[in-house]
Amino acid sequence: MLCKRCSKRTALEINKKTTCPLCGGIFEKIDEIALMIAKKLNFEFESFQVGIKSEGSFRALQEFFELNKIDYDLKTEIKNELQSRLKKITGKRISLNPDALVVFNPEDFSFEITIKPIYIYGRYIKRIRNISQTRWLCGKCKGAGCEICNYTGKRYLYSVEELISTPAIEFFQAKNAILHGSGREDVDARMLGSGRPFVLEIIEPKKRKADLSELTKKINEFCKGKVAVKQLSHSTAEEIENVKEGRFRKVYRAKVVFDREVSREELEKVLKDLVGEIKQKTPERVLHRRADKLRVRRLYKAEIVAHFGKIAVLKFEAEAGLYIKELVSGDSGRTEPNLSKNFKAFVEKLDVIEVLES
Repeated sequence: MLCKRCSKRTALEINKKTTCPLCGGIFEKIDEIALMIAKKLNFEFESFQVGIKSEGSFRALQEFFELNKIDYDLKTEIKNELQSRLKKITGKRISLNPDALVVFNPEDFSFEITIKPIYIYGRYIKRIRNISQTRWLCGKCKGAGCEICNYTGKRYLYSVEELISTPAIEFFQAKNAILHGSGREDVDARMLGSGRPFVLEIIEPKKRKADLSELTKKINEFCKGKVAVKQLSHSTAEEIENVKEGRFRKVYRAKVVFDREVSREELEKVLKDLVGEIKQKTPERVLHRRADKLRVRRLYKAEIVAHFGKIAVLKFEAEAGLYIKELVSGDSGRTEPNLSKNFKAFVEKLDVIEVLES
């Protein structure tokens, strides 16, 4: 039985035709393997780590060591040697949280490289209506393209995600990008003010070093006024959960139409009575894709911006997750209390004008 680096190669020097039965001669080829891997690390990275995959005869060998209580960790030996060679070739550091993870398979000398995503935090403003937040495939063809979607494969031509990610993918020479937003506005609502917080996850970037002011410029030029981003900064995977689960208060501006003339005094009284706890079942308009359950949310403020008989512009400050359209219409009694107690009302236009830090 050899190894511990083939017993310092002593046996191999005695008999050149002998292959170490433990490592299979892998240490003779370690430089060649490292060079082969280094050629595939043809992207920007500052740190790396090597993992070793156990399967087939190599895994059986590890089990043999354990069963016979042989104190030799060949897996770690291969990992350390390979990392040492790659560090010397690339000049990059070894890290437990690497930009590039190399998983080497001693069974057949194959390997896989995983590139760590880049995470960019920011806020987006959506200046026009009828843009979904994320890619929304056509319900009929599921993205294949049909007459209903004009062969685009999408329910809506544009999405905030695509408008932001397209230039970002090119900028980072990445495979893809995913937008993680703090909640989402309705497709027909604008997102104004200081914008909605988001994290953009850049998948398999070949470029990591980035001037985010330049990225901001490229995204905003590409969006041509439909969407804009601001406050871009480098972030982490953990920030995705913070953004998605954060209970940000929202401020809305709604153009509301009534079924009759409503006096300012009557409207002020109804709005005053709305402030407080709102019990809201899942709106009928989204029941086809969301579970029917009761949510309790809080309305903090409700005030009149403008009022013209049958039309009013109202401002609401609400807890995250409160449906404003249903707060106004009542949604056939599924939202209580609501604005439509003494008259019928519906939201004609809706804007999110602020997402407040929690």
